Amino acid sequence: MVEPGTIHLVGAGPGDADLLTLRAARLIESADLIVHDGLVDASILALARPDARLVSVAKRRAHHTLPQDDINALLVREARKGRDVVRLKGGDPFVFGRGGEEMEAAQAAGVRVEIVPGVSAANGAAAAAGIALTHRDASSIVSFVAGQCKGLAEQDWAGLAGKGRTLVIYMGIKTAPQIAEKLMADGLAPDMPVAVIENGARPDMRVLRGPLAGLPDMVERERVVSPALIVIGEVTARDDIHVAACVEEFVR
Repeated sequence: MVEPGTIHLVGAGPGDADLLTLRAARLIESADLIVHDGLVDASILALARPDARLVSVAKRRAHHTLPQDDINALLVREARKGRDVVRLKGGDPFVFGRGGEEMEAAQAAGVRVEIVPGVSAANGAAAAAGIALTHRDASSIVSFVAGQCKGLAEQDWAGLAGKGRTLVIYMGIKTAPQIAEKLMADGLAPDMPVAVIENGARPDMRVLRGPLAGLPDMVERERVVSPALIVIGEVTARDDIHVAACVEEFVR
């Protein structure tokens, strides 16, 4: 009998390899097999050994390289062969990364699993854009929601955005019109400040700002593409010359 390996669910952070945790970097550098998402930056994959096997299970809207059940089966199958498997995910495995599903599949199969948290896309992108998700003068509550899940119109978002609150929407670019309509129907002011962060914490990052009512037009006009986050709240409109200079330097 072969002793099963370990499945490491590793957060790759928002993009920049410098934002990896030490544990994540060490596992990537020593891994025999890395099963990675499409959002993992090439600079991070470049840390892998030359002889490491890299398997992409990239997901895009309405198109998945492998269904989630097949990814779960792949991880378990390789671990049962005695391999230590690095499952590398953009951001953090447990923040819209389906890490919980993969952990449960490993546990059900009797395979050891380790969770290596990463800088979430929301934290990393907001920091790179100079947006403080919380601020004593503007926000004491932060909520994360998915913008492309099934039944979006029926979900109750009331109270998630507004004065003193910040709402971060993952995967919401394609559904920006529905999101803006939904929030305004729930009573959010049309002039509520909004920021869209495209390719957060990467060299080609863009930060677009405007009012909630203009969100759909801004996304279409600027041809925003994923990965991108929508941040809604007063924190997105705070002016800080020093932070702006730091953001410019980061992008350059």
